[in-house]
Amino acid sequence: MLGAATRLGVSQSRLSRHITALESALNTRLLERTTRGSTLTEDGAALFETVERIEAEVLAGTSRLRGEDDVAGTVRIGAPDGFGSAFLAPRLGRFRDTYPDLRVQLVPVPRSFSLSEREADIAIMVGRPEKGRLRIKKLVDYSLGLYASKDYLARAGTPDTIEALKSHTLIGYVDDLIYSPELNYAQEIARDWRADIAVSTAVGQFEAVRAGAGIGICHDFMASGISGLVRLFPNVSVTRSYWIVWHENLRVARRVQAVVQLLDELVRDERDHFAPF
Repeated sequence: MLGAATRLGVSQSRLSRHITALESALNTRLLERTTRGSTLTEDGAALFETVERIEAEVLAGTSRLRGEDDVAGTVRIGAPDGFGSAFLAPRLGRFRDTYPDLRVQLVPVPRSFSLSEREADIAIMVGRPEKGRLRIKKLVDYSLGLYASKDYLARAGTPDTIEALKSHTLIGYVDDLIYSPELNYAQEIARDWRADIAVSTAVGQFEAVRAGAGIGICHDFMASGISGLVRLFPNVSVTRSYWIVWHENLRVARRVQAVVQLLDELVRDERDHFAPF
């Protein structure tokens, strides 16, 4: 409550009185208040979705009446760390070049994002989401393969079969921190895969492989063409998909539409980069 009051520029007591008055007028509780903060009740969440739609429609309508076609404001993009850090971050300048009044926030972390709770305006997800009031667009298929550094192979030898991986140092995810079943792809390569070195991010695993710590499953768009890395078993590959997702309430937001379109263009221009083998 204090944080919200600070952002609104009012006192905490005044904000609390307004919320209490609103709850009284609607004859329902909108917030559950605890010592750890406040969360929306079911009725509160329903009202929140309604006012979001109202806000989006009003903003779109006033922009049309004013003849404003400029893309402006802030858009936060949530993305898996591999895509966000390795692909999107180096290309963020394209957004500013195309839309000088647009501010882009990129959050590349290894977890899923709640669009309904406004953790992000747009999310890049691994696998197609099945629930929620969402707009969804497939972005691209991407492949992963087994990689090791030349230094590691010179030191430990090159495995000639998948079974031979058992005698090597393997790098993978921290099992209990895998946030999506789509990321549990190690079992598709070796049923008894066990990570001797576990890193909770795709970028961290890639850096460990590149430094010669062991053999890991890396995104081809991150690893292919990197000096000193060798792709093992070229015929062994895993395929996944990235999807662009944004909330239904933002369907008329010009800035969101523009960013979705530009994301699609960026990936389309380099589509072969994501599945090069």
